[in-house]
Amino acid sequence: MIIGVPKEIKNHEYRVGLTPKSVEILIKSNHTVLVENQAGMGSGFTNDNYLSAGAKIEETAIKIFNDSDLIIKVKEPQIEEISLIKKDQIIFTYLHLASSEILTKQLINSKCISIAYETISDEANGLPLLTPMSEIAGRLSVQAGAQCLEKHSGGLGILLGGSSYSKPAETLVIGGGVVGYNASLIATGMGSKLTILEKSKSKIEYLKNKFPNALVLNFDDIKIQDLLVNTDLVIGAVLIPGTLAPKVITAKDLKIMQSGSVIVDVSIDQGGCFETSRATTHQDPTYVIDNVIHYCVANMPGAVPRTSTISLNTATINYILQLADMGAEKFCKIDHHHLSGLNTYKGHLTYKPVADIFNIKYTDPNSII
Repeated sequence: MIIGVPKEIKNHEYRVGLTPKSVEILIKSNHTVLVENQAGMGSGFTNDNYLSAGAKIEETAIKIFNDSDLIIKVKEPQIEEISLIKKDQIIFTYLHLASSEILTKQLINSKCISIAYETISDEANGLPLLTPMSEIAGRLSVQAGAQCLEKHSGGLGILLGGSSYSKPAETLVIGGGVVGYNASLIATGMGSKLTILEKSKSKIEYLKNKFPNALVLNFDDIKIQDLLVNTDLVIGAVLIPGTLAPKVITAKDLKIMQSGSVIVDVSIDQGGCFETSRATTHQDPTYVIDNVIHYCVANMPGAVPRTSTISLNTATINYILQLADMGAEKFCKIDHHHLSGLNTYKGHLTYKPVADIFNIKYTDPNSII
């Protein structure tokens, strides 16, 4: 199979779909890999690194899309890329279709085969290809929030860990999954006073054991407004796989928060878990509503592209290799966890949560593959 790796063009996105090591694995399995010129530079991989691994360097994205059977990306196709996608071409990347009706319809109309990293599941009911980026985003969320709390950023002017003579900031993490756990890990490490909200009883017990000095509460048993009054930093880490995140903080809630407090919405790829959230970029990451700073960058792991690219490829390469060896149909048929990654197939929407959100006709993939 001919596998293409275009350069990512989303704002300040420096990750790349394949590392040279991954290219080498695919080449050894008799696949051809085309990499766009300088595609890996943002992650620290040169053209020479890819050439040494056996890839061919192409000058333009047009050439990559035109000549490839399988496209490996990191972020969802951008406007400039949609028109380059061919009928029956396989697109394997993060899609997050629940946050974009336009992209959903464009992929359907292209008649491509789109498989989303974030909806492939596993036997443990986890999301193995989302986990690496969720881990990084969770850790970055507290780091970003701490910077936003600095006075020159418009924040309260409070140090997350306080000092020997001043109390630490109060951090509220909403959601105890991969993002929430990793956010809590960093918040605790930085010395913040930590509260975690979670619904799952088993996760609550797990979090209590992992963070004995934190206050871990059942979301359903509390009134969140009582916590927001004194919270300096809120991390939104709520995820319902494949569909829109619920709004756990309303616009009205902002009015009771402290002026200069910060909310970081890691759920923004799935529409955001705060009512006032809208996607931002690394170039312009924040905005203010009711004196509360919102940080809602949609590709947070792109800030640390080398760590992110290596982590992502460690998780994806076996799936990519199987997909390239088998083709999309067999890849999806052999494992229902793979099938859950199929979002669109040759003009059909095959992921029900997205169909329900946008009221678009859903097609059971088992009926057409």
